[in-house]
Amino acid sequence: MENIATNLGKLYDKAEQYSRTSLELIKLNAIDKSSDVISSLAVVLTLTLVVAIFTLFINIGLALLIGKILANYAIGFFIVSGFYVFVGILIYVFRKSLIKVPIDNIVVGKLLKTKDENFYEETINNSNG
Repeated sequence: MENIATNLGKLYDKAEQYSRTSLELIKLNAIDKSSDVISSLAVVLTLTLVVAIFTLFINIGLALLIGKILANYAIGFFIVSGFYVFVGILIYVFRKSLIKVPIDNIVVGKLLKTKDENFYEETINNSNG
């Protein structure tokens, strides 16, 4: 009877240790996936900022050029602004297919990607480049 109690005690200790290890693994996986999403987001935001600044200066130059051709700088800025209002309307109309769905797919893909897939992808990328 004492042997059964000892075995049950060992089994309980092993189950408790397994639960703690599983919980720790879940925490580490959540941290890994969160950091992957956040680092990807940081890269995208940085590139977006650089492209936005570049676009800003190109548009100022374009507006000044159009204004010089039309002999009225204000009209050049209005034409460039009108173009962006049109682009903004198009983006608003197609926002789900252009923005929401691709971003959702990227985030979900990163969250569901396993370590083995990450290793395989990195191996392929390193051998190609």
